[in-house]
Formats: sequence, structure tokens, C-alpha cells
Amino acid sequence: MTLSSFVDHVVIAADTLEHGVQWCEAALGVTPERGGEHALMGTHNRLLRIATAQYPRTYLEIIAVNAAASQPARRRWFDLDDPALRHEVRRQPRLVHFVASTPDAAAALKALARLGLERGPLVEAERATPAGLLRWQISVRPDGQRLFYGGLPTLIQWGEVHPVDSLPASGLALESLHVRHPRAADLRAAHNAIGLQGVTLDEGAPNLMVTLATPKGVVTLESAGT
Repeated sequence: MTLSSFVDHVVIAADTLEHGVQWCEAALGVTPERGGEHALMGTHNRLLRIATAQYPRTYLEIIAVNAAASQPARRRWFDLDDPALRHEVRRQPRLVHFVASTPDAAAALKALARLGLERGPLVEAERATPAGLLRWQISVRPDGQRLFYGGLPTLIQWGEVHPVDSLPASGLALESLHVRHPRAADLRAAHNAIGLQGVTLDEGAPNLMVTLATPKGVVTLESAGT
């Protein structure tokens, strides 16, 4: 069976959503749309549509720990409980990861497991939106780790409703997503195993680079090994 996966969203971690919104307005020249809360993880988010012909159902997520939520019983996704990452995003919101959508997340996880990579079990999640109930399955390791400094995407399989369906045009457009890692051959094998499209990769110090067309011109966001 041939698997396929696509860039679903890029993840910007912020200390608080307020700081995330301020950063977004200053760096990208736009104000993100309201998102929602993730009770299972104790997080909340803001969203922006960045879809293009090459990335037709893609958005940008600004995510932060929700101080008003109960402490979750498990580690939060995207390494949001990692002390080093928390320290970095207190200084400034930072690109930390990307998520890939696939029509068969269970099969994609098995393909990674055959390479010795445990991306994490599928977790059921949902939240209400004006466009309908969002339901999805997402791969989350018990330790919350991203793997390969965020270069191996978290996998997501959506239900009938997708966030992009109700997000208005934002003035942003995703031009490219590039990954750099010292173990590029291993990471490339993982990308190939899940049929990942729209992502380029080469060898070097760990980094994610997302290039966006914005009202302020072309902006490249980097994780810089975070």
C-alpha cells in the first residue's frame, strides 16, 4: 500500500496566547483568528490560513499552555512541557514543529515503527467550532516528544470537518517548508515511509524553516534547533 501525507499545519509555540498574537502582528503583519481549547492537553490556540495551490489545506497554529486549564494527566504535545523549550518561548514565540495529515494514520505509524521510530499512539480529540465539531486522531507520544528536533511530523487524521474549511483568507501564503538535520538519511527514510509531500530536507544543524508570503514581504521562520 502506498501511503501519502501532506503538510497540515505549522506550529508556533508561545509562552501565552497574548504574546503569540503580539508576535504575529509584529512579525507577520496580521492578527490570528480565534481557535479553541484542548482540554486533554491543557493548551489553547489561535489560527491563520496559509493555504496555497501547493499546500491547499494548510494553516498556521499559535499554541500555548492554558494557565486557566487543569493540569493534564499526561505530558503535553509538541514538547510544550520541556524546560528548555519553555525557556526559549518565554523569550519569543518560536516555530517548533509541523503536523502532517494522512488518510490512514494507523498505517503511517506502522510504517514508521518498521523503521524503529515510535511516533506515538493515536489520541482521539475534538473541539466545537462555528463550522461544526472538529474531530481528529493525532499521534502523541506519552513523553510528548516531537522527535528529530521537530523534523519528523506529528501525524493527524481529520474527521469530516477541517479547520481550513472555516478560516478566512489571512494575507499569508506558505511558500516552502524545509528541514535540516544531521541524520538526514534517517529522517528522509521516515518522510518517505509516510509519503510526505511538500517538504524538502538536507543535512546540517537541526532547523525547520517555513517561508511565508506576508503583508510585510517574504518572511522565513526558523526553529534554530529548539
